[in-house]
Amino acid sequence: MTLQGARTALQRAGQVWHRLDVMVRDLPLGLLFLAACFLPGVRGQGTEMGGLPTRPLDELAALALALECLPLALRRRWPVVCIALVSCGFALDQLRGYHSAASVALPIALISTGSYLDHHRRTTVLALTAAYVPLAISLSLLGSGGETPAGFVTFYLVLALAWGAGAWLRATRAAEAERRDRVAVETRAAERTQIARELHDVVTHHVTAMVVQAEAARYLTAAPEKLEQSLTAVSDTGRRAITDLRHLLDLLNPDHGTGGREGAGDGGGAGPGSSGPVLGSGAGDGREARTPAVGRVLTLVEQTRRAGQPVDFTEEGTPPALTGSADLVAYRVVQEALTNALKYAHGSRTSVQVRHGEREITVMVSTDGTGSRTAAAVGSGRGLAGLRERVGVLGGDFSAGGGPDGAFTVRARIPVARVS
Repeated sequence: MTLQGARTALQRAGQVWHRLDVMVRDLPLGLLFLAACFLPGVRGQGTEMGGLPTRPLDELAALALALECLPLALRRRWPVVCIALVSCGFALDQLRGYHSAASVALPIALISTGSYLDHHRRTTVLALTAAYVPLAISLSLLGSGGETPAGFVTFYLVLALAWGAGAWLRATRAAEAERRDRVAVETRAAERTQIARELHDVVTHHVTAMVVQAEAARYLTAAPEKLEQSLTAVSDTGRRAITDLRHLLDLLNPDHGTGGREGAGDGGGAGPGSSGPVLGSGAGDGREARTPAVGRVLTLVEQTRRAGQPVDFTEEGTPPALTGSADLVAYRVVQEALTNALKYAHGSRTSVQVRHGEREITVMVSTDGTGSRTAAAVGSGRGLAGLRERVGVLGGDFSAGGGPDGAFTVRARIPVARVS
């Protein structure tokens, strides 16, 4: 058998083992201690309290050994039953003077009880302490006086330490479970926020353009050629929205990226005006499989112009081949600003300026809006808040606000993350 085959066999054996009931998995531990009691080298080498002489194993010893070892199979399923039976076996072992190696099972049972017992923990501790006192007194009276009270107290502290170790394990396990739950809640919240942001980016721009174009088509019934152009623009924008939504849904699909649906649902590409949503791209993770280049902003500008918004576009510099997530964020800035211009300042002249530098991309979109109404309407929106967060994650600067002349300007400086 090859090394890989052996590793696979071990993995399958481990999976089968973990599927077994917890009592079945704990039983071998008890059987191991029971078998060790009959080994010549460890016979009579167990815990010795009270100074009683060691007695050879007899029929009653079998009961004591069984009570001490076999209940370990219950240590996680029924820890109280386990510690009760093991304690009875330990008491019988000491009172009869067998001093078997099975006495080691008592601290293990205490650790397990302290670790897995969820209810009545204090009552269990008090009951075990109450049972230990008469056992210590009986052993002191039956023994030859070789065990001092300090010895009994010391052994009790050892047992208390075993319980404390189990309690520490329980607290650690609970803290880890709480941490995982907290991380899961935070992860779900972050995913919902990211999905909402992507849906906003993908849907809002296209739907806004469609609404504006459809409203304009109502007044073009006397001009069939312009009406046809307007309806064609609405249809094209709807197709882009559907394509972008398919891309987003593919990313939300658990099987996305496994090769099972490669290229499915994209219709051969989103077209030059596609926004190509990428979940998590705002975090700078460098995934650019569907990231649009800033050069596609021109097509976005053309689409906005067809919706009836006069837009002047200026682009300076040459975008580098790899920019991390900076080009997607720059695209989103322009997309959100043009969407707001269509919503709140339809028909007002808008200018888009994109400048590519060696270390950063600078974007400025300015609209001759309608004064304070425009600034108030877009200044507190989800889109601008999401853009501010995206730009901030990449270490850039973002601002959006109205000027004294009523114009509304969005500015963003986005550092370029070089990808080697």
